[in-house]
Amino acid sequence: MTAPTSHALTSDQLERFAKRVEADPAAKMMQNALAGTDVDKVVLDHGRMLTVPRSMSHLLDDWEATDQKQSGRCWMFAGLNLLRVGTAAKLGVKEFEFSQSYLQFWDKLEKANFWLEAILATAERDVDDRTVAHLLSNTAEDGGQWNMFLALVAKHGLVPKEVMPETESSSKTNKLNRDISSVLRRAAHDLRARAVGGATADELGEAKEEVLAAIHRMLSLHLGTPPTSFVWQWRDTDKNFHRDGELTPQQFVERYVTLPIDEYVCIVHDPRPTSPFGRTFTVEHLGNVVGAPQVVYLNVEMSVIKRLAAEAISGAGGRPAEPVWFGCDVGQMLDGDLGLWHATLYDYDELYGTADLGPSLTKSDRLHHHGTAMTHAMLLTGVNLVDGPGGEQVPTRWRVENSWGTEKADKGFWTMDDSWFDEYVFEIAVPRSSLPDELGEALDQEPIVLPAWDPMGALAQG
Repeated sequence: MTAPTSHALTSDQLERFAKRVEADPAAKMMQNALAGTDVDKVVLDHGRMLTVPRSMSHLLDDWEATDQKQSGRCWMFAGLNLLRVGTAAKLGVKEFEFSQSYLQFWDKLEKANFWLEAILATAERDVDDRTVAHLLSNTAEDGGQWNMFLALVAKHGLVPKEVMPETESSSKTNKLNRDISSVLRRAAHDLRARAVGGATADELGEAKEEVLAAIHRMLSLHLGTPPTSFVWQWRDTDKNFHRDGELTPQQFVERYVTLPIDEYVCIVHDPRPTSPFGRTFTVEHLGNVVGAPQVVYLNVEMSVIKRLAAEAISGAGGRPAEPVWFGCDVGQMLDGDLGLWHATLYDYDELYGTADLGPSLTKSDRLHHHGTAMTHAMLLTGVNLVDGPGGEQVPTRWRVENSWGTEKADKGFWTMDDSWFDEYVFEIAVPRSSLPDELGEALDQEPIVLPAWDPMGALAQG
């Protein structure tokens, strides 16, 4: 393809642009409006907003929403919120939370080790190599994916929130992440130089251990020291007292987590032509726990994801009804005050006059052009099902437990129009046994490996 000729902006062009704006009375009116009003409030389709009521035919939540505050732990909160429903019922209490800071401590330490292993594995490559550059740009993120949540619980267990409560740094992670990143980049510089200089595997291992010891100390200072055991006792809603003695975090999971989460698998919707449906995928250098099963997901059509999610929430097929962990691109087409998502909630083309510049990008196009990715994870706790044209049950909207506190939406529970689900939901976690036989068998394939920078490797940290 012949490269286009390069042209600088000319004064004639700039004059034409300015005259076009001056001659447009709508532009002048919008200019005045935007001088003192948020753009989303100007282009909000109020009529569209009214088409998405909050009522649901199937609703599970009767608990209080949680708050991740100024941290990117949404995927962790969503995972723990999924588990706490059954745990609260087993304990006989109305409200229960697992310690998010406990799992956060181990996630950050495990991620540091995982990252340093990747740095050593790529030590022979130039620092400007695309994979190395990606690693160096992503050092101490809060975010994660479903399989990373599973890996942490399997290795480190869980504890109640009262055993390891929140701290300033667990709820506001920017400075902790800044300082860990600084240590990791210094370590990368040192370890890469040692590796290229001929250091032995034992010497590199010892140097890495010193770095991890320093990060462990940093995490202990910021988050507290995670308990190896604790005495568990509580009162149920009838005020009956219970004591279960001294438990390890792993024993607490064995006794009080009711969902068999090791049986849950990740199902995604990646509509790019290069990502065939019915195939498993993984992403290079994606994970947090070295030695844990790799992050693998199965790509399916959106209709399959919706059906599996609706069946889980409604308890179809005699299964116990349960919420669904899911990942999405949260910042698109949302009204944060009302707690509402709709695929056409705002009409930016009408405001900016850009409708004639070409067709809107599809979900596949947005993935290709870095216009979307999974940014946030939450729980689906309700669905509104109606009779479809063939008599089948189809969703029109969904109820969502967010982890942004209780001040907005319906005390922290949001409403998602089904149109938004199509465009911006990327993955769910469901029991493998809920899949049709052909999809269950497809999970056993050797996964296609995507490069580290692929958008499907994005971490949910909204």
